[in-house]
Amino acid sequence: MITVPMLAWALWAAGAGAPLLAQTPPADVAPTEPPTATTEEPGDPRWLAPDRTMPLPEVFVGVGVTEHTGAQLPLDLPFRDHTGKLVKLGDYFDGKRPVILTLNYYRCPQLCTLQLNSMVDTLRDLDWQPGQQYRILTISFDPLEPPELAAAKRRSYLDYFNRPEAVEGWHFLVGRKQSIDPVLETTGFGVRFDPSSGEWAHAAALILCTPDGRISRYLVNVTYEPRTVRLSLVEASEGKVGSPLDHIMLFCFHFDGEGYALSAFRVAQVGGGMTAVSLGIFLTVLWWRERRRRAKVVMADL
Repeated sequence: MITVPMLAWALWAAGAGAPLLAQTPPADVAPTEPPTATTEEPGDPRWLAPDRTMPLPEVFVGVGVTEHTGAQLPLDLPFRDHTGKLVKLGDYFDGKRPVILTLNYYRCPQLCTLQLNSMVDTLRDLDWQPGQQYRILTISFDPLEPPELAAAKRRSYLDYFNRPEAVEGWHFLVGRKQSIDPVLETTGFGVRFDPSSGEWAHAAALILCTPDGRISRYLVNVTYEPRTVRLSLVEASEGKVGSPLDHIMLFCFHFDGEGYALSAFRVAQVGGGMTAVSLGIFLTVLWWRERRRRAKVVMADL
């Protein structure tokens, strides 16, 4: 299970967690290097590192991503698109193109914006177009957000993406709790509402889905490497998108939890296969030449 994002924890430690830095240690505990010189007398430490064993703040309990690779999304669930039209989740899975699913909420003051901006920056580096080789689907997990918010978020990101194909390739949905909860449960995407701030605690992840709506891969982060996204799309497409070179690269690279790394074993397999093919061609040519030579000898004897 992937726990609460380090970014969210750091933000909490910098804000609500600040009092941790004011704890005074026992007299016999030697101080670590303080951030500032505040000791008035030698041996009088006034700084102590946060206790790493203390429990998470209540607002973060249950927040994170539990990967359910291979799970089938509930495609019959109803949602509304940016125009308010009633749609089904399955409307965005056509059996031909993989789908990048992001779970956000449109009033999010920071993390969702960081994630979506990073995703767009990465997708700009690909020569593929949303709506052609793949689709993007963004669903708000806040059941109180209306279609108007989805429309506003959609306009801003279509402008930022600046690719005409994205108009038909990137969709923003809102829904009721009865539809949102099954999606969160299926994807293992844990969120929690904080009444004191009116905001949601949540993680950040791209969820790569197959054309028929099964979860293929999770990219849990707020930044994404173009090659990782491209190979994840090739993998999720089940061979329906990508060049022959993309499929060879997918075979030679393995996913290590953060990205695709070159696999020595797979390279050896490819090398061995190429060697076998080359040897087969060489032996075939020798056999063909020998057969021609013997045919000429027979003709000469006649």
